[in-house]
Amino acid sequence: MKTNKIILTAGLCALALTGCTNLDVDVTSQYTEYPENAIAVEAKMADVYFHLRGALGRRYMEAQALASDEYTCLAFDGGYYDGGTYAHQALHCSTAEDASLDWYADVAAGVTKANKVIMELGGNDAGFKVAPARAMRAFFTFILMDSFGDTPILENVPEDGEEVVRASRKEVAEWLEKELLAVIPDLTDEVSSKTYGKPTCWMAKALLAKLYINWAVYTAPSVDQYDAASAQNVKLADCIQVCDDIIKSNKFSLGSMEYRFKFAPDNGPKVEDFIYAMPYDAITQQGLQYARPRSFKDLKNMLPNYYGSSDKFTQSFGGNMVLTPEMASLFCLEGDQRNLTVLGGPVFNYDAKTLLPTEEPFVYNGAQVEFTKDITLIKEDNTIDVGNDTKSKLQGYHSIKFFIVPGDYNNGRNQSNDLPIFRFADILLTKAEAIVRGGGAGDAKELFNQVRAYAKAPLLDSTPTLKDLLDERGREFLDENWRRNDMVRFGTYEGQFFPHYTGFPDANFDKTHRIFPLQKSVLDLYPNWKQNPGY
Repeated sequence: MKTNKIILTAGLCALALTGCTNLDVDVTSQYTEYPENAIAVEAKMADVYFHLRGALGRRYMEAQALASDEYTCLAFDGGYYDGGTYAHQALHCSTAEDASLDWYADVAAGVTKANKVIMELGGNDAGFKVAPARAMRAFFTFILMDSFGDTPILENVPEDGEEVVRASRKEVAEWLEKELLAVIPDLTDEVSSKTYGKPTCWMAKALLAKLYINWAVYTAPSVDQYDAASAQNVKLADCIQVCDDIIKSNKFSLGSMEYRFKFAPDNGPKVEDFIYAMPYDAITQQGLQYARPRSFKDLKNMLPNYYGSSDKFTQSFGGNMVLTPEMASLFCLEGDQRNLTVLGGPVFNYDAKTLLPTEEPFVYNGAQVEFTKDITLIKEDNTIDVGNDTKSKLQGYHSIKFFIVPGDYNNGRNQSNDLPIFRFADILLTKAEAIVRGGGAGDAKELFNQVRAYAKAPLLDSTPTLKDLLDERGREFLDENWRRNDMVRFGTYEGQFFPHYTGFPDANFDKTHRIFPLQKSVLDLYPNWKQNPGY
């Protein structure tokens, strides 16, 4: 249990007690006015801050990770095919009814929540009072724009019957820039347990850096007309400047904590690398279920097991998300501590305290487990089925980056690992990329090697190439939901990676599929909207 989460729970309990006795709250409109006190306002804001906990913990992750070259999905004699929802993402042939894409409405609801709070606290011009809600509204809008393209720009709650119109992706990007620049001066610059998981000026600047490094992608005439080889990004200098703001603040660092501990069940505010994260707790703040599809399929009730737990896992695992052979190949640098977060080849049980492998083999059916990098299907089709015997279950490397313990996982497969969204390491590599792309003077090699050095990986002796940067981002940000975003920008999204190979049945290479289709339920709700081109 993390300290910051105990404090939050206690604060909410105090709110419940005071709320029961405060009977002087007038209802003056469709919104309830809340008392002008810090506890009440913080409670309303918290509902906005943590709104996406469920989507980020599972379905959003599935869409981002499987559509990229990070992961592929496996079916086991039909098990976990689940109507093709996972395979469709991996093959870039998503449909409007895929369960892995059912989070559009959830993110949009976050925009509505933020707008309600903004209106209750005085409107968009209420300065610092509403700045956190405006920052979250921008974050929600960014997610929709990045994944679905054209998106409504909503600065208030639509009236009943008011038509909601999707703005072009370019218009949304321009609005996001204006909105973030407007709210940054009114956001706190404090970095502490009190501001952890909440929008600060640094969170807004990190989001602005993401917007700027992808500016050419977002402002292209259409998603299929962005060309990585020829695109001109006019915001590279601005990207470098906002990265410098974060770097020179001295509020963040790569820290002394070794890489693997940053993602452990007891991470949290102590991680100096985290600019903005979503807090989770298996009991009080549920929703993170990364281990469920990433862990070995038959790990339930196994003792000993590779998580080094003394207690059994009593909940089942899917084991249906494994690294693609292409992604697995990146974890090969000598001495690189990030290699420890991926299980491949002969597998040994880990020590649950040190998060390091022991000399004890992980044994299954009488033999030491060896996860294979390559994956062989029983039939080349969109089921991506490997069969269900022992050999089948050992195909593909497995991530243990978000390490788990039975006390968490046995509670409905939940985890207590906080999920980083923006990290200082990302700011360093983003600035390096902007320099390499011609955004201005600077030492890209030094920035790149800062990340390599703390990971204890070999240093580069020359300026990193764009390929170096993309590969490094793959190692550094595995499981952090940025790979699809990176691949589109670098021009590799239509490339070859398992099973997204030329000639593979249903593998789609249409550039319009850089964004996802709108869910049928969303189109039913807004009949004036058209499905995204290509779907």
